[in-house]
This record gives sequence, structure tokens and C-alpha cells, in this order.
Amino acid sequence: MLSFTGIGSGLAVSDIVDALVGAERTPFESRLNTQEAKYTTDISAVGALKSAVETVQASIESLSDADNYQQRTASGSDSYLSLTSTKDAEVGSYSIKVDALASEHKLSSAAFTETDALGEGTLTFASGENSFDIVASDTDTLSDIRDAINDSADNESIIATIVTGVDGQHLVLASKETGLESAITITVDDTSDSNNTDNTGLSRLAYQPDSLEPNFATNMTEVIAASDAQITLDGSIIATSSTNTFTEVIDGIDVTVKKAHDEDDDNSNISISENNSNIASGLNSFIESYNELLELSNNLGSSSADGVGVMAGDSLLRGLMSKLRSQLSTSFSSGEDSSSSLSQLGVRTDRYGVLSLDSEDLNTFIDENVDGIQEFFVGTDSEPGFAASMDTLMSFYTDSGGLIQSRIDSRTGQLERIDEDRLSFELKMDNLESRLLAQYNAMDLLVANLNSTSSYVQAQLDNMPGVVRSDS
Repeated sequence: MLSFTGIGSGLAVSDIVDALVGAERTPFESRLNTQEAKYTTDISAVGALKSAVETVQASIESLSDADNYQQRTASGSDSYLSLTSTKDAEVGSYSIKVDALASEHKLSSAAFTETDALGEGTLTFASGENSFDIVASDTDTLSDIRDAINDSADNESIIATIVTGVDGQHLVLASKETGLESAITITVDDTSDSNNTDNTGLSRLAYQPDSLEPNFATNMTEVIAASDAQITLDGSIIATSSTNTFTEVIDGIDVTVKKAHDEDDDNSNISISENNSNIASGLNSFIESYNELLELSNNLGSSSADGVGVMAGDSLLRGLMSKLRSQLSTSFSSGEDSSSSLSQLGVRTDRYGVLSLDSEDLNTFIDENVDGIQEFFVGTDSEPGFAASMDTLMSFYTDSGGLIQSRIDSRTGQLERIDEDRLSFELKMDNLESRLLAQYNAMDLLVANLNSTSSYVQAQLDNMPGVVRSDS
């Protein structure tokens, strides 16, 4: 930076002004920088605390859902069948023989050429609960009828295709659903020859296999018969299904058959067992996240010869950890007018507050009273359990408007005000610098004028008669 000396005074005006402005700026900026560092550090620390609490909150979520308890595991899936289960399934074992798979119904017409007109009239198709009509003109070919079937807005049950062999084109109809109830029937109102069942005209597509029906006709060929799936349970109980999935044949178990057993094949043996793995996994997840929170709180709140944490003595941190420790030792209902605590479920606490899980004690409690564990964590309609109580406590700190988030919002607001103070102070310093420069420049001009006047007066005195100048 260039420094200029005053013309009249010889003073380094710019250096003087810079020094005066700096004397005003330095303590103010130092104070703001200290405050900014304090607030930024606090936001970082409290934000880390909030994140750790939210992790604990999320870790216990699975333990608060009653649907996660007393699940059932169905084993025995093989190449013949697969299994799914719900908690409604009772523990037990079964032998299953797959007798038959369900199939869709498939029909094929006689052979026609591409240009053959089949005849005029109305075709009524039915499969399951769906029924629809197709009107054929006296020029419609097999392709026209196929398109009319597939394009019908009322058709929800049949797919039509054309298969071409050496003998010509065949109209092939397949039901979209499997099972006996989805069997296809075709009745014809044949206006070309007024005979609805003979094998001429449009009635060549008729198919009503029930001989008791007035429109009995089998002019289409049955390629695949509609059939239900069938299984035999424990060698004596026969069950059928229109699909290849048997729902609730065994309470809480869905059996999906994949292929039939041959006569010499061993039956499929399935077993249903109780699955309470969510309890141990949920507790381990909670313990891990709580211990991480504990370690963080110890670091943030430390006050020792090794150093002082950024939240040492902070009431927010002390209050949170105190409430959590209290919650860990609180008893909750475990059914039958009894109550339990985490320690009775196998959760141990060492002298530093670190949690661990005694799996043997937990498994014993599960075997003796799994309903009680569920009630301990989930609670009842009238009384919250451990998981819900913990969630409520942590939400008090982590929710929008909660203690931790309010602290973060407050510090963020203070940082924004510091930025505003900086801008305002810079304007003040600019004004001070301008004022000082104006004052010092005016002084310099006055000194220059005084020096000029002094030189003039001295010259006049030197030229007066009788005045002898001394050059000593």
C-alpha cells in the first residue's frame, strides 16, 4: 500500500488514518470472531448429539411394532412347492403330496385358409365370471375374429391367437386364469344357416361340452383341459385350488405348488416354527447405538486433565443423558400383572454405563414369556411400552421445536446476526476513514497556508530598510 506525506504538514496522513481505523476495528472483529467460533463449535457439537440420538431412536423402532413379534418360519420349500407364512400360523409339521397343478383352458379350431369367411352371426364367449359377445360379418376371416376378441373392451378373460400349421390356420383360445371355473365356453347365434351347433358356418367355433345344455357342441378341439391344483396333506386331507397357490389351507401358510409328485417321489415335508429373532437383533441394534451416544456424550462433556469437552457442564447434555439412564432402569408391564426392566431381559450395564446383552438370559425370557417381552416393548392400548416411551423422550429433544433443534436454530440466528453486525460495522469504519481523511487533509491544507504566510511575512521583514539579516 502506498503511503503519502502531507504537503503542508509533512505527516504520513494515510498511515495515521489507517492506524486510527485499525484501532477501532481490531477489538470489534476479535470479539465477533470469538463469538462466531463459539457458536459454530456449539452447532457442530449439538448437531452431532442430535444425530446420535436420532440413531438410537431409529434403532428401537422395530421393537415398537407388534407385527414383528412371534413371526413364523416355514421350512421345507423344495422343487415341488414353496412356502410363505404369517404370525397366524401354528407351530407344527405336515406332509404334502402335490397331486396336480392348475392349468388354463386352451381350445383350437379346425384349419382355415387366410381368406376363408367363417359366417355371419354372434359369438358369446364365457370364462369364469366374464362373458362378452363378438359380432361376425359374412366376410370376417379368422384374423378378423381374433382381433375382435382381443380388442373387445368387455373381454377380461380370453387371449386369442392364430397358429399356422401345414393344414392351415387355427384359432387358439386360452383362458387368462387357471382352474375349472375359468373353462371357456362358446355359444353361437349362426344367422348364416340358423343352426347354432352344426359344424358348418360360424357354428364351427361353437364349444359347449355340457350335454345337458341346449347349445351342446364340441366343434373346437380341447388342447388343454381346465383343471384345479390338488394337494394331499398328511396322506388323507385333499385340498384343491383354482390357482397353483393354496391360501390358508393351513392356517397362516400359503403353499405354492410348482410340479406334481410322481408315484415314487417322496412327499414334501414342511415345518412351521416360531421366529423371535427380531427381539435380539432389535436389542443389539439399540445397545450399539446407545453406546455410541454414550461415548459421544462423554467426549463432549469431558472435564479432566486431558482436556475439556465443548459441552462440559452443559445442562442440555446432562439433562438428556440423565433422562436416558433413568429410562433404561424403568420397569414396564410384561403381562399378567407383572412388570420387567431391561436388566431382566438380559441387558447389562457396566460401571461406565456401557450396555451389553446376555443372550442366554434373553432366550430364557423368550422361552418363558414371549408375550411379556412383546408387551414390555410395545405396550398396550392404555399404557405405552419401553420402545414408545423412549421414542417420546427422544422426540422431545430431536423434533422440530425440540430442545436440541431449538438450540441449533438459536445459534444459527446468532451467527446470522454476527454477519449483519459485520456489514454494519464495515459501513461505520468506511465513514470513520472518510471523516479522518477529510480532517487530516484540512489540517494539512491549513498548515500549508500558514507556512506560506510565514514565508511571505519573513520576506517582507527581510526587505525593510535598516533591517540587517543575520545569517548566523
